[in-house]
Amino acid sequence: MAEKKYKSINKKHMLALAVVSIIMAAVLLPVISTVYRSRMEKEYSEKAFNAAAIAAGLIDGDSIERYASTEIKDEYYEKIRLMLLLMKQREGFDYFYVVIPYEENQFYIWDAGVEGEEGVCDLGDTDLYYDDGKEVMMNAFKNVGEETILITNSKEYGYLASAYVPILDSKGNPAALSSVDISMEKINSQINSFIVLILSIIVGVFLICMLIYYLYTRRHLVGPLKKLQLAVSGLVSENMENLSGFNLDIHTGDEIEAIADAFSVMTKELDTYIKNFADVTKEKERIGAELELATKIQANMLPNLFPAFPERKEFDIYATMTPAKEVGGDFYDFFLLDNDHLGMVIADVSGKGVPAALFMMMSKILIANYAMLGATSPAGVLEMANNQICKNNEEDMFVTVWFGILTISTGKVVAANAGHEYPFIKHGDGKFEILKDKHGFVVGGIEGSKYTDYEFELEKGSSLFVYTDGVAEAMNTNDEQFGTDRILEALNKEPEALPKKLLSNMKDSVDEFVGEAMQFDDLTMLAIKIL
Repeated sequence: MAEKKYKSINKKHMLALAVVSIIMAAVLLPVISTVYRSRMEKEYSEKAFNAAAIAAGLIDGDSIERYASTEIKDEYYEKIRLMLLLMKQREGFDYFYVVIPYEENQFYIWDAGVEGEEGVCDLGDTDLYYDDGKEVMMNAFKNVGEETILITNSKEYGYLASAYVPILDSKGNPAALSSVDISMEKINSQINSFIVLILSIIVGVFLICMLIYYLYTRRHLVGPLKKLQLAVSGLVSENMENLSGFNLDIHTGDEIEAIADAFSVMTKELDTYIKNFADVTKEKERIGAELELATKIQANMLPNLFPAFPERKEFDIYATMTPAKEVGGDFYDFFLLDNDHLGMVIADVSGKGVPAALFMMMSKILIANYAMLGATSPAGVLEMANNQICKNNEEDMFVTVWFGILTISTGKVVAANAGHEYPFIKHGDGKFEILKDKHGFVVGGIEGSKYTDYEFELEKGSSLFVYTDGVAEAMNTNDEQFGTDRILEALNKEPEALPKKLLSNMKDSVDEFVGEAMQFDDLTMLAIKIL
């Protein structure tokens, strides 16, 4: 009678196991397929967007209007076409083109392709929009700075991820769209193969589990389990002082014996862990002390004595850096190049922690040294620093930099921007406004990158505020970013304040906005006021 009951339970349990496996397959496969498709679409989209953004940053936006009106190609036109073609072929893009989006159609400036390639448009050609392309492209053209991606799946063009990035002219206005289409047809075949693999795994696991369960129930598990239970109970209540001598004499030849052996090993390792706990604690304290020392060293690398130039009454300057970790990748710097020129730097290294801190120190020293050696301009300093960093940058790190040189006697500022945030400026008795300067590529990204100087004046009473993205991207518990509008609001609470008070107001505003949310990025700011 007992044997029949045992067999019945065995059958019921195996049936339950089969049902659970079927339910798991029915639930997991659609979820896994959806997640996989979503991640792959994101990966393809990011690849396309990054390429479009790089091209948009390298193309001279002022040339677009000339090509559109004259439809005459020149040496620069061919240079850009070859660059787009190379990027297209190297990255495996289907289409890489530059168009001006009009209400009725797209006007082609460049379309990367080889001679005779089907579907490649020439300068001056037009084409109709497809699917939701018009709305998306017009939105990307009008809203500079937004990440614009279009996913389409049509019979004519196939399964595509399209990315659009506006190309800006020298005035900061959109002139055309840098556009990339990348085929995602491989995703469908990958998903089908993935589903077959998952089904095979589920079926295999199901068969193995039934076999193990069947053997397991035949070997009278209650006795070994009871023995294990008593041994564990005795260990906890009586034998904690002698963990190294604990041993379980169970020989069932299956998983129960493995569990017993593992538990014996675990108790011996626990004994070793307890004995070494003091050493581990000391090691953690040592590491903590070293990180604290690294924090102090990094802080001492930055100018931290204020007033920085007490003998100079023409201006007042102040800066702060609050790292997200013990050490950070942001840095600021300011230094007199001679009696009439003040260099100002603010930068943000990719990444966090110790690697970013080391990269930060190298970048800071290079920029300061090249500037002090008498490089011709901020753009020249950034070009020299970029080339030097690119020579030994196996980790592919980079740094965004804003570097300006103030002529103290006149208030003239010559500056260059390597992919950094826009500065904010206040003229005279006015209020702070954003200064949308022209960005070059990041330092450490591509050897030989060129940067552009620009100029502005700081008259008496004027102030300049520069910062890293940790300020604008500070996030509260609702996943809202602080943003440039709130930066302007904080600056204009007391626009006439001295730099120290100005930065204190900004830090208070950010802290109030962030609330209980964790700081995820370094927070670095620099301000100068002409007295």
